[in-house]
Amino acid sequence: MTVRISSPGAKRALEEFGANLRTARIKRRISIKGFAERAGVSTSTIIRLEKGDGGVSMGTLAMACLVLGEIDRIAGFLDPATDDTGLLLDQKALPKRIDSKRRAQAGNSRKGERITTDDDDAEGVGF
Repeated sequence: MTVRISSPGAKRALEEFGANLRTARIKRRISIKGFAERAGVSTSTIIRLEKGDGGVSMGTLAMACLVLGEIDRIAGFLDPATDDTGLLLDQKALPKRIDSKRRAQAGNSRKGERITTDDDDAEGVGF
């Protein structure tokens, strides 16, 4: 079953992925038949995957990467620690000001006196 991808960008990305997969298979000198057997799918499924068919399951993709020795790439895909867009959005969501609780405590202290909370360590650094 071929899934129709309406986005030209998504279609292009899948086709590029398929071409990269094919190149990786050929560099490892694995035939389509041997690759399909090792991945546990039919040769026609591998051909569809290499053409960038969006209807090929993620399980097939995972098995193809496993056969190529690249399964860690799937596990690391969109890792929150390296997701630049996600990190930027997190940064933008940071508060512009410090919690008002600390300001209220500052008003109750004597001038020049340091305010500490349970969150401060011995050096005065809060965690």
